[in-house]
Amino acid sequence: VIAAPLAAAIVSIFVSSLAVLASNKSPFLAYKTMWEFGTEGGSLMEVLNTATPYYIAAIAIAVTFRAGLFNIGVEGQLRLAALFSAYIGAMFTLPPVLHVLAVFIIAMTIGGLWASIAAYLKVKRGVNEVISTIMLNSLAIGVTSFLFSKYFAVINEGSNNLSTKELPQSAWFPDLVPLLTKMGVPEQPGGSVNGMLLVAIALGFIFWFVVNRTRFGFELRASGANPIAARVSGVNSKKMIVIALVTSGAIAGLSGLPAVLGETHAYNMGFRSGIGFSAIAVALLGRNSAGGMAFSALLFGFLEVSSRALELIDIAPETYVIMQGSILLSSVIAYEVVRRLKLTLQSKELAKVVTA
Repeated sequence: VIAAPLAAAIVSIFVSSLAVLASNKSPFLAYKTMWEFGTEGGSLMEVLNTATPYYIAAIAIAVTFRAGLFNIGVEGQLRLAALFSAYIGAMFTLPPVLHVLAVFIIAMTIGGLWASIAAYLKVKRGVNEVISTIMLNSLAIGVTSFLFSKYFAVINEGSNNLSTKELPQSAWFPDLVPLLTKMGVPEQPGGSVNGMLLVAIALGFIFWFVVNRTRFGFELRASGANPIAARVSGVNSKKMIVIALVTSGAIAGLSGLPAVLGETHAYNMGFRSGIGFSAIAVALLGRNSAGGMAFSALLFGFLEVSSRALELIDIAPETYVIMQGSILLSSVIAYEVVRRLKLTLQSKELAKVVTA
């Protein structure tokens, strides 16, 4: 259990140190600077805000992983969902809780509908979902840019930053800082914690419970582990493919809402890109488990936030990308090595029992 992540950590630190040394800087100084900056109160809040959409998107990907599928289209699904939820959500006003729920439904519907295209192609035409979701990603990003610039954006005089109409305050997701302050957490000037963090935690629990404690979760895992055996035992594999992909798309739609509901309260040109792609790494590193993905999302968030301090010592902040990549690659290799060692040991034990 400990050997794989420990080996991955050692390898990733070594690779990252080589990257820092290439800049003629001290790796120790770089890590010290990142740690000191990343553990400040305001930075920790920013880590939570950064990790929240990563975690939600990673859950979306993990749903398909557990079904033996691979939804690479999360990036496109969340961008389309964010655009439509911001645009349509600004058209009406409801009581606060109902308005937020309505935006949630819009986002999940758009994300699920876009993912259903890949599900249809997989079930009816036999198109590999990896290929279809990659192509749908490009299409979704193009459609989003076209609709946003031509129809959905509100042009403000004197500003080049296009944005949809701002959502009414009834659709704003509350900041958690007042709650944390009441719990004794020191208030940080200008700091905020996106309320969607609570949604992410709830989704993580629901994902764990459904996958590990329900019949649907068992059938999902069975169809992913051995589709032929699952069909023989009565599991409708095509139905599971559709449910997994559409559910994944619906959850992916929620991963764009931390920005829309809790930060900008609109969809604008500064909408954060790359969430869906980074979430793939988060899901892989977290081994598709609720707890593991939470840890990896926080790790990626910490690296992204703390790396901003590297500029203070003349190191390119993009170095954190090398850190992320080395962590992911070394983790995948380490887990695979440990898995094969376990299989070898089990084979030897079985051979001893047979020959005894």
